[in-house]
Amino acid sequence: MAESRSSLESIRSWVVEHKLRTVGCLWLSGIGSSIAYNWSRPNMKTSVKIIHARLHAQALTLAALAGAAVVEYYDQQSKPRSDVDKYPNQFIAHPQKD
Repeated sequence: MAESRSSLESIRSWVVEHKLRTVGCLWLSGIGSSIAYNWSRPNMKTSVKIIHARLHAQALTLAALAGAAVVEYYDQQSKPRSDVDKYPNQFIAHPQKD
């Protein structure tokens, strides 16, 4: 069980570091698999197959972006608050003089 948690944690940390790459890979695999699926259906025009593939990939991209937002939210929640508050307090403690 501990080994699966460490691999899950390593996957999560990789996704946090490479958000755009993850979304791009999901989009590419989504459009590729959708084109492959649509090409196996013989009663559709080629233009309709391409449009369906694009729509499927677009929906998968939105889901991946939502997932990346959730990962970012939980990553921010897990960090200590002192790191977040350090930067704004720097400007509050030292007001600018005219």
